Amino acid sequence: MTTVSDFLIDRVQKWGVSRVFGFPGDGVGALDGALGKAEREGEGLSYIRPTHEEICALMATAHAKFTGEVGVCIATSSPGAFHMINGLYDAQMDNQPVVAIVGQQGLNAFGTFAQQESNLERALADVAVYVQTIVSPEQAQVVIDTAFRTARVRLGPAVIVLPHDVQAMKMAEPAVAHWVSRSSAVAPSIAVTPPESDILKAAAIINEGKKVTFMVGHGANGATDEVLRAAELAGAGLITALRGKQVVPSDVPYHSQQLGLLGSLPSAKQMQDCDTLVLLGTNYPYSEFMPKTGQAKAIQVDLKPEQMGLRYPTELNLWGDVKATLEALIPHLEQKTDLSWQQEVADGMVEWENEMEAQAMLHYDDGVNPRRVYYELNKRLPPRAIVTADAGSTADWYGHHIRLRRGMMGDLSGRLASMLAAMPYAEAAKFAFSDRSVICTIGDGAFQMLGMNELITIKKYMEQWENKQLIIMVLHNDDLTQVSWEMRTEDANPVWKTSQVVESVDYAGWAELLGFTGIRVRSDDDVAAAWDTAFANQGITVIDAYTSKNVPPLPPDITKKFAKNVAVALLKGDPYGANTIRDSAEALVSEGIERVKGKLNIGQDDDEKKE
Repeated sequence: MTTVSDFLIDRVQKWGVSRVFGFPGDGVGALDGALGKAEREGEGLSYIRPTHEEICALMATAHAKFTGEVGVCIATSSPGAFHMINGLYDAQMDNQPVVAIVGQQGLNAFGTFAQQESNLERALADVAVYVQTIVSPEQAQVVIDTAFRTARVRLGPAVIVLPHDVQAMKMAEPAVAHWVSRSSAVAPSIAVTPPESDILKAAAIINEGKKVTFMVGHGANGATDEVLRAAELAGAGLITALRGKQVVPSDVPYHSQQLGLLGSLPSAKQMQDCDTLVLLGTNYPYSEFMPKTGQAKAIQVDLKPEQMGLRYPTELNLWGDVKATLEALIPHLEQKTDLSWQQEVADGMVEWENEMEAQAMLHYDDGVNPRRVYYELNKRLPPRAIVTADAGSTADWYGHHIRLRRGMMGDLSGRLASMLAAMPYAEAAKFAFSDRSVICTIGDGAFQMLGMNELITIKKYMEQWENKQLIIMVLHNDDLTQVSWEMRTEDANPVWKTSQVVESVDYAGWAELLGFTGIRVRSDDDVAAAWDTAFANQGITVIDAYTSKNVPPLPPDITKKFAKNVAVALLKGDPYGANTIRDSAEALVSEGIERVKGKLNIGQDDDEKKE
C-alpha cells in the first residue's frame, strides 16, 4: 500500500531533492517510518540528522545558498516546528527557496488543546511564503507541488503541515472532480528578462555615466561572467555585498570588496563619487552608506520586486534574473574608452590591501590579533575552498581579509545575521561538496550556542565525505565582542560584563575528546603554523585561537559619532578601557597619519573638539 508519506517522499525526489535535514518525533512518526522503509529499499532520501531542529533549518537554507537547489528540512509537530523558525527566517530574509515539512497531531485534535497541538499555520504564516496543512490524500499532491513551486519562484520558505493520521492514510489519485486539483512536479523558470524597452533605458543610463559603480549581491550568483563583461564595457567599479563576495573574483583589480562597517575605503569612495549606480541582485540594508540623494542615477535588477528602490531612489527598476537581464543588456552597452574611474578604484585597493596587512600585523597584549588569523587563512585558501563566517566580529574580519578567488564560495546569515549559523552552513557545504575543503570561522559565543554540539554531527557523518578536511576556527576571547563594540559605538555605553562575558572553554580539548585534531593558538607567531597544520590534516581540525577582545572593528571612514560614542563609553568606566584605548590607538596609527587626523577631526576649532 502506498501511503501519503510514501507519496511525499517520491514527490520530493521528483522535485530534484536528494538530501533532507531532519529531526524525528512522534508528530512526524509515520513519515519517519516511511523514510526508513524507503532507505532500506534503496529508494530513499539521504537523511541528515543534526542535534537540533534549528540546525536542520539553517542547513536547509545553507544548502539552498550553496547549490541553488531547494533546501528541505523535516521536524515533528509544535516544538520541532517552533525550533526551526529561526532557520526559516534566515531563508526568508536572504531570499532562499526552502521547504519545511512539519508534523501535526491528528485531524480530530485540531482546536482541542491536545498535547503538542498548536495552530501551526498561524504560527508560521509570517515566515512562510506558503503554508498549508494536508487534510486528505487527494489534496497531498497539489500542496506538495505548490510548496516547492512557490518556494522556488518567490524565493522563500514554504511549509507543509502533515497531520499524523494523514501521514499513514492510503494515497489516492486526485479525481477529476470539483474542488480537486491535479498538479505537476515541474519547476518554473525564473530566468526572467525585463521588456526590451526597459533594457534600452538601462543601457542609455549606463552609457551616459562617467563614474559607474556596480553593487553586486548573492542574487547575481551564477552570473559572474556577465557581471564582469558588463563592468568591462561600462568602465564600472565593482562592489560586492557581503553575501556577494563569491560572485566577483577577488583578483579583479577594480573590485573593492564590501561597503560599510566591514567594507573598504575604495568602496566608500565609490559611493561618494559615482554618478551611476547599478544594483545587481542585492538588497543591501544600510542606506547610510549609499550615495547622497540625487547624486547618482540608479538602476536595480532583482527577482524580488518588493525589495526594489528601498535604500536609494532608483531611476529604473528591472524585475528580472541578473544573468538573463545582463545577457540582454550587454549588446547595448558601449565600450568606455576612459577607464580612469576603474583605475582609481584599483589604485585605492592596492593601498587598502596594504592597510589591511598592516592592521593584521599589529600585536596586542591581551591575545592574538584576530585580523592576523583571517589574514593568514586567506593566504592559504586552497582552490575551490568554501568559507563560512558567523554574525559578529567574525563577519568583520571575513569582510576585511578574506578574498574569494574564482571557484571559491563563502556565505553567512545575511539580513537576519543569526549567531551560530556558521557551523550548520559549513556542514551543509560539506554534504553538498564533500570533495572540497570547508573552513568554518565562528566566535566562542556562537560556538557555545549549538556549534559545539555539531561536532558530534560531524563525527557521525564524516566517513561519508570524499575529502574529510573540515576546519573549524573559534575566536576565543571570552566575550560577545561585536555586541561589546556596538554598546560603545552605537549607544555610548561601557561594556556590561554581566551580559557580555563568555565562560572560557577548552575548545581544542573538546575536539580532542571526539577524536579530532585540536590546535591552541596563543600568540601571533603561532597563527601561520596552525593553519599549515590544519590544511595538512586530512580530517577534522578545531583551531582554538585565543584572541584579543579589544581589537576595534574600525569602519573605513570613522564618523564623529563613532569616535565620540567610544570616548563617552570609556569615560563611563568601560571595564576594558585601558586596553581598548591602547588597541584602538594602535589600529588608528597603522592607518596613516593623514587619515587619523581626519578621523579625529584634528584642526577643528575648540567648540567642535568639545563636541
